[in-house]
Amino acid sequence: MSHKHYALLCTIFQDPLPANIHWRELESLLNHLGATVEPSHGARFKVSLNKVSDFFHHPHHNSDCSRDLIKQVREFLAHAGVSPSTYGAEKNS
Repeated sequence: MSHKHYALLCTIFQDPLPANIHWRELESLLNHLGATVEPSHGARFKVSLNKVSDFFHHPHHNSDCSRDLIKQVREFLAHAGVSPSTYGAEKNS
């Protein structure tokens, strides 16, 4: 995992929730993790990873993701078995 993706993953799991993550960065991370990101209805995207699926809403007027979306992504990744600690050991080896 690249440093950029690992740093973004750590940012998603930090408290307080960040408000400066761009949609394209988030989409790049999900693709890097092996998720399928498929357009759904309107600005919604179906994301599937490790047999877990969810729908995310693309930001309309700004490329920055809302804190609610970041919280939803954090919960999705946790249910899919992805966290910074999952990749922390890999990064240090």
